[in-house]
Amino acid sequence: MLQSPLLKKNPNLYIFLPLLYTVWEDAVLTPSEIKIIHDLILQIGWLNKEEKDFLLQQINPAAAPSPDEFKNWQQEIKNAAGNTSDSLSELGKKLSVRHGGQINDEASLSLTQIEGALGIISRESSFHFNSTGRDTKTELHSTQSTFNVDALAAVLEGSQHEVIAKVKAVISDPQFEYIETDNLNEYREKVLAWCKLLAEQGFGSMAFPKEFGGQADMRAYFTVMETLSYHDLSMVIKFGVQFGLWGMSVYFLGTEKHHKKYLKDIGTLELPGCFAMTETGHGSNVKGIETTATYDHPTKTIIIHTPHEKAKKEYIGNAALHGQKATVFAKLIIDGKDYGVSAFVVSLRDKSGKTLPGISIQDCGRKMGLNGVDNGKIQFTNVVIPAEDMLDRFAGVSEEGKFTSPISSDNRRFFTMLGTLVGGRIGIPRSGNAASKSGLTIAIRYGDQRRQFGPEGGAEVPILNYRTHQRRLMPLLANAYALHFSLQYLTERFLKRSEDDMQEIEALAAGLKSFTTWNTTHTLQECREACGGKGYLFENRIGTLKNDSEIYTTFEGDNTVLMQLVAKSRLTAFKQSFSNMNAFGILNYVADLAKTSIAEKNPIAVRNTDEAHLLDFEFHLSAFKYRENDILASAAKRLKRLIDEGMDSFDAMNVSMHHLIQVSFAYIERIILEQFIAAIAEVKEESSKAVLTKLCQLFALSQLEKNRGWYLEQGYMDGVKTKAIRKLVNQLCWDIRQDAVPLVDAFRIPEECLAAPII
Repeated sequence: MLQSPLLKKNPNLYIFLPLLYTVWEDAVLTPSEIKIIHDLILQIGWLNKEEKDFLLQQINPAAAPSPDEFKNWQQEIKNAAGNTSDSLSELGKKLSVRHGGQINDEASLSLTQIEGALGIISRESSFHFNSTGRDTKTELHSTQSTFNVDALAAVLEGSQHEVIAKVKAVISDPQFEYIETDNLNEYREKVLAWCKLLAEQGFGSMAFPKEFGGQADMRAYFTVMETLSYHDLSMVIKFGVQFGLWGMSVYFLGTEKHHKKYLKDIGTLELPGCFAMTETGHGSNVKGIETTATYDHPTKTIIIHTPHEKAKKEYIGNAALHGQKATVFAKLIIDGKDYGVSAFVVSLRDKSGKTLPGISIQDCGRKMGLNGVDNGKIQFTNVVIPAEDMLDRFAGVSEEGKFTSPISSDNRRFFTMLGTLVGGRIGIPRSGNAASKSGLTIAIRYGDQRRQFGPEGGAEVPILNYRTHQRRLMPLLANAYALHFSLQYLTERFLKRSEDDMQEIEALAAGLKSFTTWNTTHTLQECREACGGKGYLFENRIGTLKNDSEIYTTFEGDNTVLMQLVAKSRLTAFKQSFSNMNAFGILNYVADLAKTSIAEKNPIAVRNTDEAHLLDFEFHLSAFKYRENDILASAAKRLKRLIDEGMDSFDAMNVSMHHLIQVSFAYIERIILEQFIAAIAEVKEESSKAVLTKLCQLFALSQLEKNRGWYLEQGYMDGVKTKAIRKLVNQLCWDIRQDAVPLVDAFRIPEECLAAPII
């Protein structure tokens, strides 16, 4: 085209060059596009027939410009454009004038008509030729901390900062450098060596009484468990099995004689052990386990036996290689009578590692993750133990060979025994949330420095600037912070527990364990995808974190089963609240619900999209509580109706199970929000309070957005309000993005533990 004599005769034809370049840019002109341009060119009055034929030839698919010719067009246009970002029409005028043409209004109008007919965004297309780039809001958004990172880190660590600092110093030592190996035994031995180093620091015995080598500090033990979770999770789980499950079962279920006999050696890892509860045929249903412990009075011994294949103890950590003893849960049989599940210390191996007579152990082999933990199956064949090795805090056998217990009710005794072990349902979610923090730190730092795409003519943009990327990661960052504070609350409730509130604490622990570990699984998947192929590389740790934490959703109880436990607890509390009320109290309760409904479901409230209202914690809490109360009440009514109609109560629960799971979610979501708000109220440093407030608002609105279908069905919100919430979630993600890197920096995860080359 540029060599045509017609351009010299009529330089005004240059006005079409930017348009022709733009329409050919996709390499193909469709028949519809060709027809539009053809018809419009024929209508241009200031062109003669030869010039029209020339222009029509430029859009002939059979005579497309060659790559070199196309490059020449681009360079010609760039030379005319300079540092401006004019429209195609303006660029065409400059080209014409540059070559001696004089463009009139008629020529400009004809080009504008073609642009309009083709739907070309003229100014956007012109950025192909602008050599100086462009400054967009997306490009200019960047990391800039609006708060004091050290102050926020201090808020997160609270009174445990000294313990946390010590643990981080230890796991940052070269002795704890990660190993890369496919050799299962090498990995398991390394994890054991790490646990021995931790025991030398006194971390394992932290919760044991001082007279047995500990510090009597359960709070610090939970802190150690969480902080270790910034490192290898196999190490964390082996640590938890040894000192948490094996050690704590002896401590909580045993009495002084057991403490003197075992605790010191457990705390130093001189005595590696197991926690043998789960059976092949019975996981969550502990009450149904079939291993037997038969008391023999003449010899004052107990015979531990696996009656059949399905009663083997399965998936027992420390069993395959290292465990020398185990706390074994079995049915106590005295004189042929079953006295329910109790716990017993049973020897598995001698000091040299040789399996003892009557013990058969099978290695579970490789798993999806946590391959540094030696899980195994254990079968007992008439293994004899002394009666004194029954952990007898809640149940025992007298000198006369009779069953004894300070708790007369079988059910209450069983649940009291399991209740003392609820600490595992605190350690696991705290560990899972630490894994989420590691994944988020890697993904957010990577997203801040990884550049890709960008506006035409402009620089590539950090992927963390893209709204979709923010939408993936910022709500999960808010979740990690929200769960941090709610798990601290759970820990404190457990440490200060009384017998009266244990049922509520157990439900709270079950619900938070489930919510947190499901969130961990989701978070690490998003982090992996957000890092693209780099996130898939073993060296960048997200894959390892993902595989190792996957089991957390079924560790310490399957999450769905645990959420059923939460729902039953809430229904029990609901029923008790009514049984404790007189008629007047019930009327007041119903009246209060009606007043709440009228106040919060009036036409103004359900359509209120004022930003101050949508960001208000009072609105958030009211919405969460309304959902919780309504779902709980409707579930109770549904169960009553089904049972009144003659359905068996077991079947009624089964039919209503999806409804009951929502009862649990509504309860736990309210607790998490409530504790996040309470934690913010305690923060004195203003910049930390401000950024935590934004995170809490994002958590609350994200949950409301997730449950918007329910709120719309109930008439609690109108569509215009849920749309406004969605818009505000987007804006909060955008606002928090600038603080995202400092927010993960506030976790203070050692670089040696992150160990991801991409950051």
